[in-house]
Amino acid sequence: MQKIIIGTRGSELALWQANHVQNQLKKIGFDAEIKILKTQGDNIQHLSFDKLEGKGFFTKEIEDALLNKTIDLAVHSHKDLPTNNPPGLIIAAVSEREDPCDLMLIRNEKVDKTQLFSLQKNTVVGTSSLRRRTQLQAFRNDVEVKDLRGNVPTRINKLREGLYDAIVIACAGIERLKLDVSDLHSFKIPAWQMVPAPAQGVLALQIREEDKELLQAISVMNDKAVQQNIAVERGVLNLFDGGCQLPLGVYCDLENGIFKTSVSKAKDANTAPVRLYFETNYTQNLHKEIIEKFNQIKPKNVFISADGNDFSFFKKSLVDNGFNVESKSFIKVTPLPFSDFTKTDWIFFNSKNAAHFFLESKPNIGNTKFAAIGEASANLIRNYGYEVSFVGNENSTNETAQKFAAYITNKTVLFPQTKTSLQTIASYIKKENCFFVDVYETIEHASQINSNADFFVFTSPSNANAYFKVNKLENKTIVGIGEATAKAIRKFGYNNVNIARKPSELCLLEKVYELSII
Repeated sequence: MQKIIIGTRGSELALWQANHVQNQLKKIGFDAEIKILKTQGDNIQHLSFDKLEGKGFFTKEIEDALLNKTIDLAVHSHKDLPTNNPPGLIIAAVSEREDPCDLMLIRNEKVDKTQLFSLQKNTVVGTSSLRRRTQLQAFRNDVEVKDLRGNVPTRINKLREGLYDAIVIACAGIERLKLDVSDLHSFKIPAWQMVPAPAQGVLALQIREEDKELLQAISVMNDKAVQQNIAVERGVLNLFDGGCQLPLGVYCDLENGIFKTSVSKAKDANTAPVRLYFETNYTQNLHKEIIEKFNQIKPKNVFISADGNDFSFFKKSLVDNGFNVESKSFIKVTPLPFSDFTKTDWIFFNSKNAAHFFLESKPNIGNTKFAAIGEASANLIRNYGYEVSFVGNENSTNETAQKFAAYITNKTVLFPQTKTSLQTIASYIKKENCFFVDVYETIEHASQINSNADFFVFTSPSNANAYFKVNKLENKTIVGIGEATAKAIRKFGYNNVNIARKPSELCLLEKVYELSII
């Protein structure tokens, strides 16, 4: 086979991608050279993606070059490609997947580790992705989002120059270019929290359909597992008829034989997204099932045991999408003063409140290691600048207790807690190795509620306990944020409790949308 001409854009990241493929071709015995091409997206830098007409504005000119036979192989960021190939072109292979998550980069003076994503209130965040914009502003309605264009280094330099307080970009670009961003605060947003773009972190190798010899040659470079996952993601994108302009996130991942798919879709730039989550042991036609479920959501009346700005994403998403939401908390959480506590090998936090009230006091903890009941508490600890050495399964306290007791091997543990803590984790550890400090108090305020809500959503065991002491529910759908909350509800004789997959606001929202599918 003659020398292969690789077509690519000229940005640093695009060139890294092309060189990566060139090196892979060399390993399997093929000579290749790189040809740089300009696209519409490269030429028009003053408009955000949603204001550019059509689709494929980072790929069309490269695809034209393939069809004109001035190049033999195109290397694309797969998320930039329209879901339908032009006649005569095919995707011959997809790469391994780089980290699909989004990354928040923040100027150090704008960091507030007590806030979500470690971002100060009322800051300016740069992104030109409607997907990121809608998810970010649903989480943090205090931030101002401004358009951000340019290649990855250019975007970071704009942040350093003070044009933005923070920016959101793909982790993959930072990792592939090995960029030094140590002068900025980095916060990687988990994929289940901010759902990535379809095929984010994956490269697509596109060729002419007629080039059978080249197809056979590069088929060995195809990652079949990634191909299977992104077929779901891009299938959803295709049926929604979207491109970069669509505020859509889809992420499918295979874990222990189960395909776990998160979807976030907003109607427009000013609407909070609908969130759905799916677990299946198959991917065939899964994208069609996902679209059907979205189309079958029927708005309901929802009551949630929360006050003020608590569960703001939950409330905004439902209201923006036609639901009626009532809210009232039946508890008050107040910090307790403390000064002395026993220095131990470990500190275990069994709730976000325990972590917040303990760490907010800026305790002198020395070299103590941290453990948390689940990712929500762990992320809060990380926001305060500490490493978390053990993270348990928040859906199974007993399982976490067993694993933690085995993990620490007779070390001493401090438990910052509420006055009424059940101390389940401590019960699995030798009594003489456990120490406790009360850092907050939960006070229940039981009151009668007259509501015609279809769904009653409870955000903590204390809220459920206070509600059911004076209220009864008949023929209503009951949702609990986690197993501990469900257990508190069952004590009052309500056994049919729906539980979020993780004890978090987002997963609670996913459960409500799931139950609203007719």
